Amino acid sequence: MPTFQTYNVTPILPATLEPLREMSFNLWWTWEPSARRLFRHLDHELWDRTNHNPIRMLQLSRQSRLEELSQDKNFLRELKQVFEEFEKYLGRHDTYGKTGAGSAIKNPIAYFSAEFGFHESIPNYSGGLGILAGDHCKSASDLDLNFVAIGLLYRHGYFRQQIDKDGLQGAINLNQNFYHLPIREVRRGDTKLLISVPILDREVFARLWELRVGRVNVYLLDTDIPENIAEDRLITAELYGGDLEMRMRQEIVLGIGGVKALTALGIQPDVFHMNEGHSAFLALERIRLNVVEKKLDFYSALQVVAAANVFTTHTPVPAGHDSFSREMMQKYFGKFAKEINIPFDELFSFGHTRLNPGDPFSMTILALRLSRHANGVSKLHGEVTRSLWKDVWSGVPVHEVPITSITNGVHTKTWMAPEFAALYSKHLGAWEEHLTEPGFWRGVIDIPDAQLWETHQKLKRRLIEFVRDRERQRRERMGESPEFIRKVNRVLDPEILTIGFARRFATYKRGTLLFSDKERLKRLVNDTTRPVQFIFAGKAHPRDEAGKALIQEVYKFSREAGLENRVVFLEDYDSYIARRLVQGVDLWLNHPLRPLEASGTSGMKSAPNGGINLSVLDGWWREGYNGSNGWAIGAEIDNGTTEFQNEVDASSLYQLLENQIVPLYYAKPDGKLPLAWLQLMRESIRSVTPVFNTQRMVKECTEQLYLPAAQAHGNFSSDGCGAATQLSQWKAQMRKDWPQVQISDVQVANKDRQIILVGESLQISARVHLGAVDPQHVRVEAYQGEMDNGDIHNPTATVLHQSPDQSGTGDGDYIYQGSVPATESGTYGFSIRVVPTHPCLMQAHELRLITWS
Repeated sequence: MPTFQTYNVTPILPATLEPLREMSFNLWWTWEPSARRLFRHLDHELWDRTNHNPIRMLQLSRQSRLEELSQDKNFLRELKQVFEEFEKYLGRHDTYGKTGAGSAIKNPIAYFSAEFGFHESIPNYSGGLGILAGDHCKSASDLDLNFVAIGLLYRHGYFRQQIDKDGLQGAINLNQNFYHLPIREVRRGDTKLLISVPILDREVFARLWELRVGRVNVYLLDTDIPENIAEDRLITAELYGGDLEMRMRQEIVLGIGGVKALTALGIQPDVFHMNEGHSAFLALERIRLNVVEKKLDFYSALQVVAAANVFTTHTPVPAGHDSFSREMMQKYFGKFAKEINIPFDELFSFGHTRLNPGDPFSMTILALRLSRHANGVSKLHGEVTRSLWKDVWSGVPVHEVPITSITNGVHTKTWMAPEFAALYSKHLGAWEEHLTEPGFWRGVIDIPDAQLWETHQKLKRRLIEFVRDRERQRRERMGESPEFIRKVNRVLDPEILTIGFARRFATYKRGTLLFSDKERLKRLVNDTTRPVQFIFAGKAHPRDEAGKALIQEVYKFSREAGLENRVVFLEDYDSYIARRLVQGVDLWLNHPLRPLEASGTSGMKSAPNGGINLSVLDGWWREGYNGSNGWAIGAEIDNGTTEFQNEVDASSLYQLLENQIVPLYYAKPDGKLPLAWLQLMRESIRSVTPVFNTQRMVKECTEQLYLPAAQAHGNFSSDGCGAATQLSQWKAQMRKDWPQVQISDVQVANKDRQIILVGESLQISARVHLGAVDPQHVRVEAYQGEMDNGDIHNPTATVLHQSPDQSGTGDGDYIYQGSVPATESGTYGFSIRVVPTHPCLMQAHELRLITWS
């Protein structure tokens, strides 16, 4: 047999079609339906075969087809229109970033994430964290923020999922050719731009790839280059692959390498945003730069760096946060500690609570200690997060732990079906310009019932065709019988109530809750007049055996007599399947174990498409649910066992389906349209769409986090970092003197100390020994609230002032006094506390020093 050498022949793009190439290298097309229509029109079959990848299409199109289109007046007219829209988008000046609050940010915001999910053709994401990062970038582009993003480019991306005959998940590794992606290698003249990061005893090199997302650039680091030894080429091989050593190396390349990449690109950000803790080493590298280049000491450098850092945490369980052993940190960062002139033990202490020296080094704690701005991703998650990390601020009341919350959103135009976008344009007007205005969305009431229903039904029919097509391909791959393959046409029915459940198959998301009572479920799906059908999809991490077992369970249920054709598991969940599902189902199901869902965003994607949510009151739905825009599963249980919560929620789920949801869906007073269901669809669109989007989210990030960070970073870096050095010296002195601070002789001046009438005030005084501490640098407060089981609820703090009469004091003793108004009846408690204060502090408890009476 002869051996063949392969070579590729690429078509020549006619000059009139050149705008296609320019648009293909900017992900604007991923959220612009008219641009996708152009690429699809090149060749429908090729569009599907390339997983909707315009770059690959232009490489594989037939020359004759391109020549034909270059003469097609209709195609050229449409191309001209779309390209003008593209140029108009890039060139707009009346934007939030140029004329709104965002214009105050002069130097870029650098956004670091381990994964980015922009589109199925760029498989650089595993799930919700990456999709959120992608949507964040798209809205930063829409708002025209001065914004740049940093990540890693994975040769094998995240795995493709195949389900075998027994329902076992198989993981197929991708081997991507980066020249088939809409990315360009960053070059300096004729050479590729390389950065290097010291790892152990050697330099590891990475090249940079640029990805354009509208007006925003994303830079991805890639170590799979000849300059590296074989094991270092594998650092960017796989997202969340390998062991802890590999995770450590990936996070060094992301955090430290990412900072070096920005320097090499000549980008000097004012704000560094860490999306999760994977990139937290960026803070250490930035401290090192300040120590080495600006000759600052470690703690002065820390003030400058932390002021500019923003940290978003997405994980409400301790096990979900990366941590490394002392030995591993010593191995990788022993030399680093010497470079920044602090003992290794001191560096190591930045990764734990300092209550238990035996704890491993937590990336989340490092990010919290080295950021002055931190947030959770929903109101409930903010509460959970403050409680989870309270020991990092030992002695501080939980509600004062400085972690705020900004609820996640979705990039509406990416997830909204073009058919719904057209419907809104027709009946509401320019919805993109009014996306975040609740008043504007009241206009959905004017959409005629028949049009709203037909738009939804069209998308549902398309979803069912898509599911059958995927299922047919799977059966053919499995070598099923011709008869079984033909039966695929019986799978699902567009006239039946259709419920979707798609997400990562982690155990806390309870993917099999629906199957708790199989007989009851069979009665639901097989009801002769009002049946129900379910579509499941999702991947489990290749090493998550419990998650894979859940997938197998769902798959086996879907093959059982009485459930087949009514329950389907769709393999290889990605953002394309997600779009099809959220655009086509009637009802979106979500039932995580409360409060383990930080936010969740899939249900937000369903609402703009007329979908309705049926979910546990966790994450975003606890804020989104208003009593008439969907359903809440179960009670808000805060302290029951997992088994009890499963029982309560399964029972609630069945009751809601049987008694409310199914009857409402099938109630058609005119024999044609489910009028009450349509009202619910409208309320879902009206209440969810303007609030739960990344446009609102990124604006909140900008105004609550980025602007204060940029301003503080400017203050601390000006005048040779003088303010940072002064603050650092002041903090060191405060820590030295603070043990002298004591509170004694707390007095209540009211005649009756036990009973105070509403409208009166509690008169308090306290003797405070400050020793060497300057009274200007402390705040003395009465901390009071309602008593409940020995604890205080809804506390408030009232500042006490130095008494004019300081007789009998001296030697650092002072008398403070003040009054606490009694506005409502009840049993109250109070305590006196002293906290340090300084005009340059960015958090009330930045020093983590607090003295209580």
